[in-house]
Formats: sequence, structure tokens, C-alpha cells
Amino acid sequence: MMTALYSAATGMNAQQTNLDVISNNLANVDTNGFKKSRADFQDLVYQTKIAPGSSTGDQNRNPTGLQIGTGVQTVGTKKLFSQGNFKDTGNPLDIAIEGDGFFQIQRPDGTVAYTRNGSFNMDAEGNIVSAEGYYLSPQINIPNNAENISVSKDGIVTGNIGDATQQFGRITLANFVNPNGLMNIGNNLYQVSEASGQPIVQNAGTGNTGTLLQSYLETSNVKIVNEMVDMIAAQRAYEINTKTINTADSMLQAANNLKRG
Repeated sequence: MMTALYSAATGMNAQQTNLDVISNNLANVDTNGFKKSRADFQDLVYQTKIAPGSSTGDQNRNPTGLQIGTGVQTVGTKKLFSQGNFKDTGNPLDIAIEGDGFFQIQRPDGTVAYTRNGSFNMDAEGNIVSAEGYYLSPQINIPNNAENISVSKDGIVTGNIGDATQQFGRITLANFVNPNGLMNIGNNLYQVSEASGQPIVQNAGTGNTGTLLQSYLETSNVKIVNEMVDMIAAQRAYEINTKTINTADSMLQAANNLKRG
């Protein structure tokens, strides 16, 4: 019964973590380019009282053994990089990635971070920047007299200056062997980790990278109905673990109240 108490406690902790992940997904349902997370669990060590296949007599073996689990633990949170829906904004500096890949953003300390959020702006010098004012990498500058800014599917940025069409730069995309290994750092940004591997930078539409859609934004891939169902399941699992603790406590109390005749 003491094992039951501790196992149920680990179940409550796991479902609390599960609910934390779900609540963050729901909080970011309107965050452009946001990718939902999923909590992954695994069972803990087992108390082996009788090993499967152990001898029960001459030429006889125990077919199943006797093993009692000790609960559950959270082993990780996994980002699900499924494609979000596309939203037509009419803004020429809103850019969505159709397929795999990440925009490269240069942070103030010179390091590069990665994002799926293609909501870009121009700063006072005409540089394409993120909502935080970080430069798009490689850096692209658009003259203040340029008109009819266009971004092709393969990332070439052009515009008209007078009657002439000029190319101002090219947006490249980064991909990773294991994008789930990227480190979340907030502000819709990821950074490289030992688990993700180094970025593979390519032109949009080549290799394993997707193409670009100008004047569109990729919305969050969070599905509210699915998250609500997961939340109800987590709530019920948490509740049943509390009932397990109450039941084990009642059994311990009954055993404690036994009196010798």
C-alpha cells in the first residue's frame, strides 16, 4: 500500500506537468508560427518479487513472474512541427513557410536564433527585422524609395525604384536533422543545441526546405478542441490518482485499527 501511495503521487506530478504543457499550448493559440508541445512519459523501475521464467520446480518455469511498478515520470516535452494554417494579411513583409525550415534571426549578441514566425517589419534604415527589432539573417536592406516589394517562393526580394526592378537580397532557410532538439528561448525563437545538430542553410524550395508565401502568416498549429480533450483526460487522470491515495490511506487505516481478540 505504501507503493500505491508513492505511485499515485508520481501520477499526480506527471499530470500536473501535462496540464502545464497543455495550458501553454492554449495560451499560444493565436501566436504566429507557434508549434504545440506534448509531454512524454515512461514508467519507473519495477519491484521484481518473482522474475519471469524463474524456476517453480523440476522443468517448470513461472510464465509471467511478479513485478510491481512504482509509478511514472515525465521524460521530455516534444514540439510537434506540423504545418499551421495560412492567414492572408495583405502585408508584403508577412511571409509564411510552406513546408519545413526556419527563418534565421540575428540577436543583439551576434548569435543566430530560428523562428517560424514570418511577421517582419522595416526599421528606420530599411532593414528587414523581426517584431523585436532583430535583423533577418542574412541581412536585407530595402531603400526607402523602393515600391512594390516582392518576395518570390525561393526567397528573392525585389522591388521597383523608378522604372527599374532591383534585387535587394535573398531569404534563406535553416533546417535541422532533429528540430525537436532545438532549445526554446521564448519570443517565438529557438536556438541550436547538441541534440538538434547544426543548421543546414539552403535556399527556399531546395533540399528539405519549404517555399515562401508572401503576404501570408502561418498561424499556430494548436487545435483548441484537441487541447480541451487532452485537458479533460489529464484532469480525470489526476483525479483518479487522488482516489488511489485516498483508498490506500483507508486500507492503511483499517490495518492500523485491527485489534487482537
